[in-house]
Order: sequence, then structure tokens, then C-alpha cells
Amino acid sequence: MADVIILAGGLSRRVGKNKLVLPYRGKPLLYHVIDTFSPFVDHVIVVTGHYHQELKEILHERPFVQIAYNPMYEQGMFTSIQCGAKYVEGDFFIIPGDYPLIRSETIQAMLEVQAEMLVPRYRGIKGHPLKVMGDLKEELLSEPSTSNLKVFRDRHRVEILDVDDEGILKDIDTCADYQALPE
Repeated sequence: MADVIILAGGLSRRVGKNKLVLPYRGKPLLYHVIDTFSPFVDHVIVVTGHYHQELKEILHERPFVQIAYNPMYEQGMFTSIQCGAKYVEGDFFIIPGDYPLIRSETIQAMLEVQAEMLVPRYRGIKGHPLKVMGDLKEELLSEPSTSNLKVFRDRHRVEILDVDDEGILKDIDTCADYQALPE
């Protein structure tokens, strides 16, 4: 098993409101990511920021979720990754909270691959989540907060796993993305 860091600290600027609480198939968008990962991981860590209070209120329905507030969320996503990484205990996934269509088969397949870092690829395009070997946790935490995941990732061997899952590419960045979600 592994842990998952779900990034939920952003401003949702292009949507204009907290996109992670928007309803999709009868539940908040964020729940889809949580519910996809929870059968496969030991710990679900949701890193909040701008919408901390609103997310805290909905996450009471998922009591197994650990909420980690990132007070430095305005400094970028990497600070949220570092905030969440403090709580992982082994290998871990990193996934933005706005990827509601990832299939559980993808998570299972990624768990079966041992690699420093692992990225899924659909029809030649890399997507999310990123899986990181737990041995890299301390190095990630010691990286300057002004760095970014790409800089950190590029110092390591990244393996690619081809998957039949378009959901690894489908994030919700705009109102049009949200409206285009399948029923």
C-alpha cells in the first residue's frame, strides 16, 4: 500500500469559486478523488489552503481523511506537496483534487510497479497521479519551498506506465471543463 496527497489548496481562479465542492454525480468533486484512492492507500491526506474552512466542513463526511492546512499555499503548489509529504509513511501518490475521472484500475496498476517515480501515460500523453518512492520523502522536504515538482522530479529516474485511462488527463480548470464532465 501507499499514501496519497490530494492537493486542494488553490484559489480556483478560472472557475471563480471553490471547484472542489461543486456537485458531480451526487457528491462534491473532491470526493471522487478521495473515493478512488481510499481503497488502495493507508492514508489520505488532503492539503488545504485558500478554501480551508469550506473543505474542512465537507470533509467531516470522510473522517478517515487527514486534513493538512498549508499556510503558504499562495507561494505555489510545491509548498502544498511539501506540507502533505510531512504526513506520508511510505510510497505516496501526488494528485490535484480536480481529477475526478481517474479509474481505480490505474491506481492498482501503479501500485504494482516499483520505481523512484512513476507517471501514467494515456495515448502518448503523461498525466496524473505521480507516484513517489517513500525513500525520497526527506529529500523532497529539504528542497527549497521556492522550487517546484518538475525540478525535483527531473533529478530522479521517472518511469512511465501506459494505461487505458483518459481520466489521468482530465482536470477541471474552467467552468467549461466542469460542464463537459460525463453524466
